[in-house]
Amino acid sequence: MEQRRAAITAIGHFLPEERLTNADLEKLVDTSDEWIRTRTGIRERRILRDPDKATSYMASKAAKELLQKRNLDPSEIDLVIVATVTPDMFFPATACIVAAEIGAVNAWAYDISAACSGFLFALSTGTRFIESGKHEKVLVIGADKMSTIVDYSDRTTCVLFGDGAACALLEPDSSGHGIMDSIEHSDGSQWSSLCMLGGGSLNPSSPVTLEKKWHYLHQEGQPVFKAAVKGMADVAADLVERNGLTGDDIRYLVPHQANLRIIDATARRMGITMEKVMLNIERYGNTTAATIPLCLADWESELRRGDNIVLAAFGGGFTWGASWLRWAYDGTSAA
Repeated sequence: MEQRRAAITAIGHFLPEERLTNADLEKLVDTSDEWIRTRTGIRERRILRDPDKATSYMASKAAKELLQKRNLDPSEIDLVIVATVTPDMFFPATACIVAAEIGAVNAWAYDISAACSGFLFALSTGTRFIESGKHEKVLVIGADKMSTIVDYSDRTTCVLFGDGAACALLEPDSSGHGIMDSIEHSDGSQWSSLCMLGGGSLNPSSPVTLEKKWHYLHQEGQPVFKAAVKGMADVAADLVERNGLTGDDIRYLVPHQANLRIIDATARRMGITMEKVMLNIERYGNTTAATIPLCLADWESELRRGDNIVLAAFGGGFTWGASWLRWAYDGTSAA
């Protein structure tokens, strides 16, 4: 009998309707559509403008879409994990709010903070609960309202990020499909290259932190870019090599949507062409923890049972990792 594995059996997503285009950003900062496109690949991103709607709103919308597609009673969900760096508040966990909103009355819930690697780390965590036999249905959500921590007077960062949410349902599979292997890494020695300094116990909110704009995302472009190119490309290649796979075996690479140059380097390191790479950065920008599941949502109808899929991400922390999964269903959701 095959090993009990955790398989993705459904995908849900949510994107705000408002589009913030490169032309819109040209009116806010000294930039241009050509400059943004040639350096990042982004043309537009989605923004949740309503101040009364936060990350939990988007995460709940994505989860409700998934439940409807599967015709699943939310009371059957055992665990809800939300990966985010923009929680509704420090506590309670955004996952607790989401579980209550969707009616997952029998689930326990918590958040994971690993920046752009958040969904991968949450997926790895949820997988262990399925593999151990403790749970039958785990909901893993990546969601971020990045517009709330982006300084729209800083042209180096405001062009990069958008808002969105997407989620995956994990269930047991004993037919040889599901999450086959994963690698996760972190290195806190360069934390200051990508961070938000204000609001925590080190720098509590104060007039000083507000004046210094410490409640906005801070990124040092070159150190982050160099680390991301090496980290994401190396870990994806390591995962493929240690499982005896080649580029020919891979149906799709699903990379974190941060920068086209980083994605291209990862694909080349794995020995695959860009035709095998899921890309939606042009339309959504960097939605942090939501980028990978949003790609899966966009390509879900094209995926087939048995497809080899590699997920790869790099984020603040630094955090990075990759997962290999054998897709478990055809079409839009497993029956």
